[in-house]
Amino acid sequence: MPFHGRRWRAERGYVEVTSHVDVKEAIAKGATSLGIELGSTRIKAVLIDEHFETIASGSYEWENLLKDGYWTYNQEDIITGLQTAYRELKQDVQQKYGVPLTTVGSIGFSAMMHGYIALDQAGEMLVPFRTWRNSTTGAAARELTELLQFNIPERWSIAHLYQAILNGEQHVPQIDYLTTLAGYIHWLLTGNKAIGIGDASGMFPIDETTHNYHPAMIKQFNEHIAGKGYPWKVKDLLPKVYLAGEHAGALTEAGANLLDPSGELASGIPLCAPEGDAGTGMVATNSVRKRTGNISVGTSVFAMIVLEKELSSVYPEIDMVTTPDGSPVGMVHANNCSSDLNAWVGLFREFAQAMGIEADSGKLFSVLFNKALEADPDGGGLLSYGYYSGENITGLEHGRPLFVRSPESKFNLANFMRTHLFSAFGALKLGMDILTEKEQVAIDSILAHGGLFKTPVVGQRIVAAAMNVPVSVMSTAGEGGAWGMALLASYLKDKGEQETLDVFLEQKVFKDVEGVEVAPEAADVKGFEAFIERYRSGLAIEHAAVEHLVENGGN
Repeated sequence: MPFHGRRWRAERGYVEVTSHVDVKEAIAKGATSLGIELGSTRIKAVLIDEHFETIASGSYEWENLLKDGYWTYNQEDIITGLQTAYRELKQDVQQKYGVPLTTVGSIGFSAMMHGYIALDQAGEMLVPFRTWRNSTTGAAARELTELLQFNIPERWSIAHLYQAILNGEQHVPQIDYLTTLAGYIHWLLTGNKAIGIGDASGMFPIDETTHNYHPAMIKQFNEHIAGKGYPWKVKDLLPKVYLAGEHAGALTEAGANLLDPSGELASGIPLCAPEGDAGTGMVATNSVRKRTGNISVGTSVFAMIVLEKELSSVYPEIDMVTTPDGSPVGMVHANNCSSDLNAWVGLFREFAQAMGIEADSGKLFSVLFNKALEADPDGGGLLSYGYYSGENITGLEHGRPLFVRSPESKFNLANFMRTHLFSAFGALKLGMDILTEKEQVAIDSILAHGGLFKTPVVGQRIVAAAMNVPVSVMSTAGEGGAWGMALLASYLKDKGEQETLDVFLEQKVFKDVEGVEVAPEAADVKGFEAFIERYRSGLAIEHAAVEHLVENGGN
């Protein structure tokens, strides 16, 4: 297939090249920044130098568990994963540069957005961590949205808290501190109950003028639950809100030993505020200016557009969050994206192995994804729903992956792959249409990141077709959220006098970064429109499948 996009490079003339000796010196004197992100399937640690280049990394693979009706991660895995990712990074530094890692210039932690970590006065978890993936808070989200006249999504911390109240859960009176996973790690390592404003905006609504929790809504919530007689007020439970660039604590001796049990890491290192993966995605794609947007693809998928003005109405499909420096963002988040697609690719890998062929993972994805470019524009009448979990945008509390075709469908490999790629963005598209069609939100371009975009062009063409706007992938796109968090840590350390985050990113970090932009093709756009109509119409089938699932005890 011919390439229809364009390559671009922001020029600044002379580009500095960091030598091996320079990196060793930077590590020794702590002229580095560390970002660690706890994602849905991997914990990743990234160390960057003063030129924002990744000089070392480490990771830990993990999986969420469905335990007692809630999606969660074991508390032990949180600590083990954090330590393993850091240890691997430390070993990477030693192997590459022959120097020990004993200090860094600044640190930042990020994690999956929102969810629910409730701690008692002793700092112990009252219930296992409830992740963003849980769709058990529907009643609370609807009631709070009505009460506050502000959309409260199911995964927000306040929705989890209120659902626990509605359920009459015994732990609620004992809560002393409520935070996110990123906030929890930050507190363990610094002792400071802090949260970045982007992550905070998924705990409780933020007042744009004060850059703090909305006081009128705090008052409404407290009055609404006053009859329960709890010994706390909601604001007393929430972490303090920080903006990007603000000092949010320092690594304590206990925190340093928790992160690096060998005892080699120095304490006293400054930390920026912890952020969610939405905020790090914005930073990693240079998408914090108004009219810019980014799309992050993984187990879930979300698109964020930095708004020029407030929306005219409250929409349950649109989250109102903020950039790490406090600008309003319209966010569409779908719980399901790549899981079902990856499962099908895994099936093809098994087939190849059964045929005696050991297929390289990268090549397998590349071959299958590129087949999608040979397909009928609408996917040949095929239909799929990759709902591993519930999907709030389409009103499903539970999920069931489903592939559907009729006798008239054109069932071949190309159409099969195109349909699953289309389906990965189906729910997201329904939410984005509200922003672009009902609210007439202007989007100049979208920057994309995530594993799906490792195969050149294909993912961009699919997203460009779905959103009908140009989609760019930068050469740094593979760095991901941990790199974005390292950038926020670097901003704390290196920002100039009165230098705003957008200027820091534009003029320092991304000034010489290459990228590829793909414009939407008319045939692809028309094909996706035909698919999304089929997707809407077929939702009744998915609802029926879920009802059958529930009626049969989840089997």
